[in-house]
Amino acid sequence: MLFHKLAATVFGIGYLGKGVGTIAAFFACVCWYLLWHNNAMIMPAILLTAIVTALGIWSGNKVEPIWGKDHNRVVIDEVAGMFVSLLFVPVTLPYITAGFILFRFFDILKPLFIRRLEALPGGWGVMADDLLAGVYANIILQLIVWLNILNVRF
Repeated sequence: MLFHKLAATVFGIGYLGKGVGTIAAFFACVCWYLLWHNNAMIMPAILLTAIVTALGIWSGNKVEPIWGKDHNRVVIDEVAGMFVSLLFVPVTLPYITAGFILFRFFDILKPLFIRRLEALPGGWGVMADDLLAGVYANIILQLIVWLNILNVRF
């Protein structure tokens, strides 16, 4: 069970108190930047995102009987959602920052059917809303990249 608690809380971030979702999303941004800023390889990024998502579903199923449905300690969903937000986007600080802001906007406000996904059972309910928030953030971020709104040169 310790493994699932560590995974669900992203090495204990979920125990920090208020704002843990934002802290976990920021941690995801730092990890993404450190992993991919010199060599943005898409297949490993997709694989990492899939592994974190699968681990979140699995661990979410394991900790729900102890902590209750979608407990605020569980922050692996923010990491997976943040990773989805950044897929296929140039790994630069301006784009990662924009992705962070967009993801937190969709994750906190939960518009466009995001809130409905919380009703899914177990780990799926924990993860699905953040994954969809990540998809919405990624769509807008792709538009920002395409229009080069942030004036980032590659």
